Amino acid sequence: MKCRAGCGACCIAPSISSAIPGMPGGKPAGERCLHLSAENLCALFGKPERPAVCAAFQADPVVCGDSREEAIRLLGWLEQATAA
Repeated sequence: MKCRAGCGACCIAPSISSAIPGMPGGKPAGERCLHLSAENLCALFGKPERPAVCAAFQADPVVCGDSREEAIRLLGWLEQATAA
């Protein structure tokens, strides 16, 4: 599956524990990444400073569903289900 342009769910729903430029402590779940544009596109995409966890994310129907809203819900559920 290819990412849906303008979705951005993976930049909002999950937490990111590694440092992100401008977000040295990472990002809490449910908070927009500082680098997510108004069009829901990653401004770090393809750049070396993009966190490894973000670069490793692969869109998949299991976590992305059929819409942006479903992706936010599914990723949010996975975040809660795997929280320590």
